[in-house]
Amino acid sequence: MGEAVPIKANTVLPARREAVTLRTDDGLALVGELSLPPDREPRATVVLLHPLPTHGGMMDSHLYRKAAWRLPALADLAVLRFNTRGTASEAGRSEGAFDHAVGERFDVAAALAFAVERGLPSVWLVGWSFGTDLALMHGCDPRVRGAVLISPPLRWSTGDHLRAWARSGRPVVCLVPEFDTYLPPTEARRRFGADIPTADVIDFPGAKHLMVGQSEGVLDAIVSAVVPEVPTPLPRT
Repeated sequence: MGEAVPIKANTVLPARREAVTLRTDDGLALVGELSLPPDREPRATVVLLHPLPTHGGMMDSHLYRKAAWRLPALADLAVLRFNTRGTASEAGRSEGAFDHAVGERFDVAAALAFAVERGLPSVWLVGWSFGTDLALMHGCDPRVRGAVLISPPLRWSTGDHLRAWARSGRPVVCLVPEFDTYLPPTEARRRFGADIPTADVIDFPGAKHLMVGQSEGVLDAIVSAVVPEVPTPLPRT
C-alpha cells in the first residue's frame, strides 16, 4: 500500500462518466452528465438541481462538481447533473431560457424520465438554493424517493408545495447554513415545521448560503440521507 493521498477540491475519483442530453416535453435539449460507480451497479441515484442560473448557478457549481467527482466512487451513487433551460457551463448550454421556476418543471420531468429510462435505482432529488424550489414545486413525484434541500430559500415554493410533500410521506432533509441570508435555521424550522413536520432540518454552523468550505459535510449529509448504510464521514484520502 502506498502513502494515503488527500482528497482535495479538484480531486477526480474514478467513475463511468457519460455526457447525456435530456429531452423536455416542450422540445428542448438540456446538457447533462451521468456519473456511475466505476466497477459496480449504483445503490441509489441523486438528481442534482443547481442554484439560480441568473446568479451563476449551473451543473458545475462547486458542491455538484465535487458530488459527481466523489460520490460514485465513495458511496456507490449514480449522479445525474444537468443545466436547466438557458443555463451554460463548461459542458455546454442548454436550450431555452430561464423561466423563473415555471418552465423548469419540464426540465425536472425530463431528468426523472431519463433516470427511469436508464433503470437508475432509488432516485432522490438534491436541490441547492433555486434547485430546492424546483424540487419542492415539481419533484413530488411517485418516481422520487425523497429530497435533500441545500440552503432552501423558499422563494418560489409555497406552503401548498410543502404540504404536498408532507402528504406524500417522502423524506425531506434540509441542510441550512447558520448565516443564510435567505432562510436561517430558526426560520427554516418554523416554515418547514408548519407544513412538513417530519422534515429533518440540519444546521451547518458557521456556513453561509453558498456553503463555501462545507463540501465534505454536505456530501456526508447527502449520503447519510440517501444511502444510510454507507458509513460517514466519507474517506478524506
